[in-house]
Amino acid sequence: GHRGVDSTGETTYKKTTSSALKGAIQLGITHTVGSLSTKPERDVLMQDFYVVESIFFPSEGSNLTPAHHYNDFRFKTYAPVAFRYFRELFGIRPDDYLYSLCNDPLIELSNSGASGSLFYVSSDDEFIIKTVQHKEAEFLQKLLPGYYMNLNQNPRTLLPKFYGLYCVQAGGKNIRIVVMNNLLPRSVRMHLKYDLKGSTYKRRASQKEREKVFPTFKDLDFMQDIPDGLFLDSDMYNALCKTLQRDCLVLQSFKIMDYSLLVAIHNLDQAQRERAAGNSGWDGRGRPAAQRALYSTAMESIQGEARRGGTIETDDQMGGIPARNSRGERLLLYIGIIDVLQSYRFVKKLEHSWKALVHDGDTVSVHRPSFYAERFQRFMCHTVFRKIPLKPSPSKKSRSGPAIPRRS
Repeated sequence: GHRGVDSTGETTYKKTTSSALKGAIQLGITHTVGSLSTKPERDVLMQDFYVVESIFFPSEGSNLTPAHHYNDFRFKTYAPVAFRYFRELFGIRPDDYLYSLCNDPLIELSNSGASGSLFYVSSDDEFIIKTVQHKEAEFLQKLLPGYYMNLNQNPRTLLPKFYGLYCVQAGGKNIRIVVMNNLLPRSVRMHLKYDLKGSTYKRRASQKEREKVFPTFKDLDFMQDIPDGLFLDSDMYNALCKTLQRDCLVLQSFKIMDYSLLVAIHNLDQAQRERAAGNSGWDGRGRPAAQRALYSTAMESIQGEARRGGTIETDDQMGGIPARNSRGERLLLYIGIIDVLQSYRFVKKLEHSWKALVHDGDTVSVHRPSFYAERFQRFMCHTVFRKIPLKPSPSKKSRSGPAIPRRS
C-alpha cells in the first residue's frame, strides 16, 4: 500500500512522515472544530452531507492559521455540520473532542491491519484515526444520509461510529483520514483477538501474522481454538444477536459486504494468574479515564434491555461484555463490526465469480450482500456466541416427564 519507512526508520504514508501527518491532523482538527463553534446549532439539511471546507496552512502561518514546522499543507473537512451532529448524538462535546485528539501527541499503532492503512489512537484511548483510500472516503460520503437516518433510529449499534472525515493535502498527495470509536482500550490486556467473517475459505491467520506479539486470528483459528464458542447469559446473548441482526440489515441495505466482526477477549482468570506470577508482560499504561462517549463500549452498543451482566463480580468491566469459555473461565469481550466501507462493486462481483468457479461459492468470503449478511449472523449466533446452558432444577427432575429448564 502507501505505507513505507524512511531512512531514519520513521513510518511514512504517501511519502509524508508519520510525525508530519500527526501534526497536520492536530492543527487541522483544532482549526475546523474551532471555526464550527461559531456556527449556530441547527437541524442537519441534505446539502450538509456534501459540503467540503478547505483551509491552507503555510508553514510561516497566516492570519487564520498558526506557524508550524512542517511543510505547507491544505486541510479539508467533509460534511462538518453532519459530523458535528453525529458527535453530539454520542455525547461528545466539542471541547472533549479537541482535548482528546489535540492536547497530547497521537499514538501510532504498530499492529495495523492488512489494508496498509496507518492507525493512530488518542492518548486517552477514546478515538482511533485511520487513513482510508479515496474509494472508501467517497463511499462513506455517499453513506452519510443513510447512516444519519439509521443512527437517529438506533444509536446502539456495533457498526463503526464515525466522528469525522478529513483530508490532508501534502506534497501533491491526498491523505484521507477518518476518526472513529476505539474498540480496544489499551489498558486492558487482550489475550486473544479474532477477525471473523463467517467464511471458511482461506480464513486462517498467516505465519507472518502468528509471529506478531498480538496476532489477529481468523474464522478457522476460532473454530479450532474455541470449538464450543463463547458463552453469554441469555439476556446478553439475545441482545447481542438482535443488535447483529439489525446492523446486518442496515449493511445489506447499503449493499455492503466483506465486513468482519472484531472479537477481542480479555480472560479475567488468566490475568489474575499472570498478576500472581508477576509476569503479565503487559505494558498497557495505567488505566486511562473510562471512555466518555455514549454507546461507545461493546456493553453499551448492544441493545439496552441487557442488564449489566450478573455473571461477573467486578465493577471495572471497562465496557467489556461478560462471558465464559467452556472451561468456565470469566471473560470480557470487546467487539465491533469493522471494514464496512467495502461496497459490493463490480470488482467484488468479478472476484466472487472466478472464486466460485474454482471453489465452492458458498464458503468464499466475497458474496452477495444478502447471502453474506445471513451467513455472518448464522456464524456469530451459532458458532461464536452461545447461551449459557441452564441447569434444570432438581425438584423438576424428580417428576416424571422431561425436565423443563427454568430461566435463571
